[in-house]
Amino acid sequence: MIQRIQSIWLVLASACAFLSLKFSFYDGTYAVNNEYHQLTGTDNIKLLITTCLLGAIALFTIFLFKSRKLQLRMCIAGILLNVLLVVLYYIETKDFSKGTYNIAALLPAAIVILFFLAARGISADEKLVKGSDRLR
Repeated sequence: MIQRIQSIWLVLASACAFLSLKFSFYDGTYAVNNEYHQLTGTDNIKLLITTCLLGAIALFTIFLFKSRKLQLRMCIAGILLNVLLVVLYYIETKDFSKGTYNIAALLPAAIVILFFLAARGISADEKLVKGSDRLR
């Protein structure tokens, strides 16, 4: 359902994932040829697939409102996939001789927080439904 708060958190998580495709995670010079480069989510096929899958999971999870347990599992899967994405970014930054992390490097942290907030809202809905079933 669109009116639930976790839907907002999931839309924001998806937006952060897709924004990380556009904005640079790391700026620096390559160690091999001293060429300046900005590392984004579209530079590597692994980064691109993982980032798009993360954004798609966040959007897809919104429409699983009839199965809250599956929705909660998808949020956990999104968090784990985001950890994999951060590891892939870290591996890619090893190719640089010098550089700096950009403000967009905070987007993966925001995605984890947003998935966590969505999972908390889903579990609150589950408790509410169980409580109302107990009253019947």
